[in-house]
Amino acid sequence: MTTPQPPGGPGPGDTPQHGGTPQYVYGVTRSGAALPADVNGLDDLPVALVEDGGVCAAIVSDLPRGRALGERADLVAHQRVLNSLVDAGTVVLPFRFGAALADRAAVEKELLAGNSERFGHVLDRLEGHVELRLKATYVQDTVLREIMASEPEIAELSRRLREVPPDVADAVYYDRIRLGELIAQSMERLREADGQVLLDGAAPAAEAAAPKSPAREEDVLDASFLVRTDRRAEFERAVDKLARDHADRVKIRLIGPLPPYDFVPEE
Repeated sequence: MTTPQPPGGPGPGDTPQHGGTPQYVYGVTRSGAALPADVNGLDDLPVALVEDGGVCAAIVSDLPRGRALGERADLVAHQRVLNSLVDAGTVVLPFRFGAALADRAAVEKELLAGNSERFGHVLDRLEGHVELRLKATYVQDTVLREIMASEPEIAELSRRLREVPPDVADAVYYDRIRLGELIAQSMERLREADGQVLLDGAAPAAEAAAPKSPAREEDVLDASFLVRTDRRAEFERAVDKLARDHADRVKIRLIGPLPPYDFVPEE
């Protein structure tokens, strides 16, 4: 779902637009939702709700003045506010980092007034659910042994390269490149098969899944799952079983609950 963009941003001494204070927007929740009392936003400024009389409310704090956003502390504060709502069991439609509007009147008129029905539908879908993220990585030594045992060409090339004396290593430079390519191709085939096994093992206990492209060679699966709160224990048992069944070659971590970024529509 698209989010409001930061205004041009008043500098030190400038007067905010419309005489108000620019607002940083963390996301949207139900009108009248209780905010955690012990959490502050960017620059430790208090977090509040802005409502327009509809069913939804924006979670905001005053925008830090006199500097650009993007410091690590800003990102941490953004996530901290959203996590506090998730931990409290409050349904939230999270915005990506960097959403801001000119003042609270703009939050009401530009963000909430024309989108309340759409936001309400998304909150209805997310109500009673949590996002959990499963990350699985290979035990590399184990998987490399599997590849050597199942791929004679790779095993033979690896053996020959190990026997090459150091003083002529440059002569087999392209053979080493070829070995790396063959191993990478074999890893990709394994990842595709193993990742599907893990996805199929966890997905039945979830309402939806959002796999991501693995970022590293050793990554097997990185996927977010939308899980009903009353089925969370069932989902965690399914993941625990996967971890036990594949412990000799795959390490599995379950992260969350998280703000449901991966299950918010882009438009």
